[in-house]
Amino acid sequence: MRITIAGTAFNESEYDARGDVLYLSAGQPREASRTVATSEGHAIDYDETGAVIGLVLVNVRQILEREGAVTLTRPAERLEADQLQAALSSAA
Repeated sequence: MRITIAGTAFNESEYDARGDVLYLSAGQPREASRTVATSEGHAIDYDETGAVIGLVLVNVRQILEREGAVTLTRPAERLEADQLQAALSSAA
C-alpha cells in the first residue's frame, strides 16, 4: 500500500479501527524529532532534518463517511476515500 500526500510517499500504514486512527509512515516507522498538530486535529511527524516521516489521521473513517474526503491544511491536500481505502481495509 502506498499513499502520496503533498509529495511525500507513505509506504507503511497501520489502522486502529477501535480508535479510528490511521498511522502512515514514510519508510520504516521511527521516532520523530518533532510532531506538529494540524488545525484538523491530525499530526505530522518530522525527522531531525525536517523531512516528513509520519502522518496520523484521527477519526479518518468517520470523516470519510461524513465528508467523503479528509482535508489537510498542512500539508495542503484533500484525500479522497479511494486513496485511503486500502489502508483502512487492511485492519484486522
